[in-house]
Amino acid sequence: MIKIVNAVKTYDRGETAVHALRGVSLSIGAGEFTAIMGPSGSGKSTLLHLLGLLDVPDSGDYTLFGHEIHRISDDSLAELRNSSIGFVFQHFNLLARTTALENVLLPVLYARHKPDVEAGKKILAALGLADRIDHSPNELSGGQQQRVAIARALINNPRLILADEPTGNLDSTSAVEIMEIISGLNRAGITVVMVTHEDDIARYAGRIIHMRDGLIQSDVPNRKIESNVSKFEIGSPDLNSHLNAGKHQIENSGSDGWGAIGAGLASNLKQAWRALKANKVRSALSMLGILIGVAAVIAMLAIGQGATKSIKDQLASMGSNLLIIRPGPPRHQGISMSEGMITRFTREDVQDIAREIAIVTNVAGLVSGRGQATYGGKNWNTRIVGSEPVYAQMHAAVPVVGRFFNEDEVRAKARVAVIGMTLVRELFDSENPIGEYIKINKVNFQVIGILPEKGATQFWNQDDNITIPVTTAMDRLLGKKYVDTIELEIADQDYLEQVQEEIKALIIRTHRLPPSRHESFNIQNVAEMQAALTETSRVMSWLLSAIAAVSMLVGGIGIMNIMLVSVTERTREIGVRKAVGAKRGDILTQFLTEALVISIAGGLFGIALGWIISTAVSSLAGWASIVTAYSIAVAVGFSAIIGIVFGLWPARKASALNPIDALRYE
Repeated sequence: MIKIVNAVKTYDRGETAVHALRGVSLSIGAGEFTAIMGPSGSGKSTLLHLLGLLDVPDSGDYTLFGHEIHRISDDSLAELRNSSIGFVFQHFNLLARTTALENVLLPVLYARHKPDVEAGKKILAALGLADRIDHSPNELSGGQQQRVAIARALINNPRLILADEPTGNLDSTSAVEIMEIISGLNRAGITVVMVTHEDDIARYAGRIIHMRDGLIQSDVPNRKIESNVSKFEIGSPDLNSHLNAGKHQIENSGSDGWGAIGAGLASNLKQAWRALKANKVRSALSMLGILIGVAAVIAMLAIGQGATKSIKDQLASMGSNLLIIRPGPPRHQGISMSEGMITRFTREDVQDIAREIAIVTNVAGLVSGRGQATYGGKNWNTRIVGSEPVYAQMHAAVPVVGRFFNEDEVRAKARVAVIGMTLVRELFDSENPIGEYIKINKVNFQVIGILPEKGATQFWNQDDNITIPVTTAMDRLLGKKYVDTIELEIADQDYLEQVQEEIKALIIRTHRLPPSRHESFNIQNVAEMQAALTETSRVMSWLLSAIAAVSMLVGGIGIMNIMLVSVTERTREIGVRKAVGAKRGDILTQFLTEALVISIAGGLFGIALGWIISTAVSSLAGWASIVTAYSIAVAVGFSAIIGIVFGLWPARKASALNPIDALRYE
């Protein structure tokens, strides 16, 4: 089963070299019980570690179960340890944050099998631990912990058990119990190699090897074997039958595939959660950076998208494919223009545009001002808009109740009004305003319609206005001779620039403007305004999100630091996992899972905080925040990526640890 030829192992200890093995040759057959003895520093533990594939010799040949070890990769060595070797350590090496049963089933996970819980319980019961299955190691005595370690060594039905000072930390009674168990296992056909420095423990072996200074001094059979197995019972009359039954179940339970993958993932998630709970303050601090970053991303995207929607809604209320003609500009080449230098417009200009620009579908002259509206003892200062009947179609302002005024009422300068929802609430409460008379600057107007509700921001309430015929506003209410603006709508947005040029030429011709006054009016394109404002809002949203991403980057660095500390603190645990068969990929996955759990947990808390912040800011800013599934996906995706990227280095560092160096780490 075991053959070592001229094995040499030297440890570099700075300026000096420690020669642990100086050319050891050894053969052990199947079914033997061999004890290796010697004083401290004799090389017996180093030899055992080489036998268990936890370390490799600097030179020499080692053949185990017919495999030449120097030809096998690290992952293949891990598979061989998992399937054929069981370890029983002096310090038990149980995982602190797991139960006895979970410790026992650990090698099964790395064997790519779905753990058979009942098989694990039966082996523990056979070892007298039926009532300690759910206890953690710190709730067990030394002897009980060593029995759990033995159960873990047996769970995958090994061909070889390696015991390193298995009774070194036990009292004499527990030591006898453990040695009787190990002797019984040997009689059941399992090969046992044990390191000890106690003569009374070595007497349980059938062969005793003495070592000194890295060499084998003697190798003799033991003719006085101690064993009281026939008198010893643990939990049942026949220990071996229970163990064999448990082994049989393990061999025939579980299978490769999704069940095993799911069990491994569940185990990693459970370990990650326990690691977080064990270091609550540290975990919270490592989450903080991710939490702040995700909250900032959620809040900034929500507020930015809300602002963009508000701008779009406001511009949409002005109409699509719209051109606005205004007097001005108020300044020309940095010098204020006099009143006489500004081109003003009348209703005749509106008629000229409607008559001569064929592509124009609607055109209206508008005036505006402020006025005091009163009704039944209530009053409200509001915006007055004088318009043409086509204003309703151009600005999506068709009344939801009642009607808009018509051309006859414009010509008659009728005192009729269409009011916004703010006026309805402030003046009428629950009363129906249709047909009622209100006073606007002490002039009676009959309410004939209610405008659709469009919403308000901190700066502009689109529902706080009264719309009346333009002639009525100019001659009866506001006393204006000129229209403030001319708005026109065309059928096709592709012709906006062409129409702008045609209108400019028309105004210059009809007003007989000299070249010096060609810039005395301006034409604004609402589509261009909308595109510019939308782009500005989008850029600001992404700029704020980029700033938030920096917070996530800082959070990622925090996760990396915490994971590096975790790897250092749990180096011995990594060694134990590798000893029972964990491959590099298993350790890598475990620590990446922990980094992911930290980052995603921080991300989930960040989503909640971001929603709260966006809601609070939107209530102060006056527009709705929009938390979308996209923004949540982006935030969680980023947090997951941060966890993977910044957890990768610590995870790789953990996976690259040499098993024996990790086990020796203090």
